Amino acid sequence: MAIFLNETSKVIVQGMTGTEGQKHTARMLASGTNIVGGVNPRKAGTSVDFAVGDRTASIMVFGTVADAVAQTGADVSVIFVPPAFTKAAVIEAIDAGVPLVVIITEGVPVADTAEFYNYAASKGVRLIGPNCPGLISPGRANVGIIPANIAGAGPIGLVSKSGTLTYQMMYELRDLGFSSAIGIGGDPIIGTTHIDALAAFEADPETKVIVLIGEIGGDAEERAAAYIAEHVTKPVVGYVAGFTAPEGKTMGHAGAIVSGSSGTAQAKKEALEAAGVKVGKTPSETATLARELLRA
Repeated sequence: MAIFLNETSKVIVQGMTGTEGQKHTARMLASGTNIVGGVNPRKAGTSVDFAVGDRTASIMVFGTVADAVAQTGADVSVIFVPPAFTKAAVIEAIDAGVPLVVIITEGVPVADTAEFYNYAASKGVRLIGPNCPGLISPGRANVGIIPANIAGAGPIGLVSKSGTLTYQMMYELRDLGFSSAIGIGGDPIIGTTHIDALAAFEADPETKVIVLIGEIGGDAEERAAAYIAEHVTKPVVGYVAGFTAPEGKTMGHAGAIVSGSSGTAQAKKEALEAAGVKVGKTPSETATLARELLRA
């Protein structure tokens, strides 16, 4: 099993013909993702060839997302376009009826995110991101920029604000493997939250242990802790980045900022522990805790 994404998912890439789009489309294809098309209005009707092992995959470029969906049945879109064009790209995907839209772009204006977040919610569309590494169901599909070769399939579900810590945790637990790993992004407004992923992992019969990675800023981890206490029966381990972050300074992500006692790593750690979550002091210690819970 997996959450949100599997081998039957039909993926289109908005911005596939750009430098980043081509690079990561090649990587996604190599990891088995079923990519059925790209979107670029200026290159409609052309195709792009990608070397995939000993074969060549020729991916059609469509002029609009609606055309791509109509001709391929695509149900996932991943967006690699500059920040100034991201809002239009997301809204186009929503209007085309794509149920899952993954937004990799960093630096999207918060006002734009607020607009397309609300529009997606009104249409029942799931967004992941922006400013995220995407999600992977190892051995099934990979949408975004997560390296596919650092871990295989297994019983651990991972949800993380941080892309880099997503990769590190997957590597730390590579011998055990993952049902799915999802990087939700660290902007002030994001589509899919810790709670959304927790609910999906709780419902997935093959996920045995959940790893939650948070960071300073906002109250997402405190809300996740409250949800875990009420709704999650599976063991959860956590890690919160930012214990040494200075007050009032944005750290890495646009949403990672501490003000007074609000959003501190210590407050988040205490909330998670109060909900029964074992919280590691380091990513490596967190991985050790996950191993112990899985053995138990």
